Amino acid sequence: MSRRVWLSLGSNQGDRWTFLLRAVTTLRQHPDITEVRCSQVFQTAPVGGPSQGDYLNCVVELVTDIAASELLALAQLLESAAGRERGEQWGPRTLDVDIVAIEGEIHQSVDLVVPHSRAHERAFVVIPLAELADPAQVLGRATTVPPTQLGTVHLVAATDYPRGWPA
Repeated sequence: MSRRVWLSLGSNQGDRWTFLLRAVTTLRQHPDITEVRCSQVFQTAPVGGPSQGDYLNCVVELVTDIAASELLALAQLLESAAGRERGEQWGPRTLDVDIVAIEGEIHQSVDLVVPHSRAHERAFVVIPLAELADPAQVLGRATTVPPTQLGTVHLVAATDYPRGWPA
């Protein structure tokens, strides 16, 4: 049964735009995904971890019947295709794909927690998610983004988007 899925995409290494564009394009071409909507892109300061460059972040809403475990595998495949190397927690990355929420589903395992356990307190998720859906409804809880994070999220001007960026 098809339902909505929200993914958070972020990149702060290498050609950030290319990594985001390839991920969204791959999702749009997937035979088991019938709809893809993308928020605007935001430049955000990293939260936690070592000193590193700013991220480009967006949230993507899918309509699909792909099982949660298969969505996790797809997210990891997108990251691998972008050359992501898993190293330091919260360290820089070419592409980070998180499953934020799956409509009507809760998952709690070693590999997957949905809704994402910290999404409600991350401005780089909540702000783009709000363009697509009500974050509190999607996440099943009120958002508690610290005010200090709000000033670290900046909308990227549409004129700065690369040619071919999804609408």
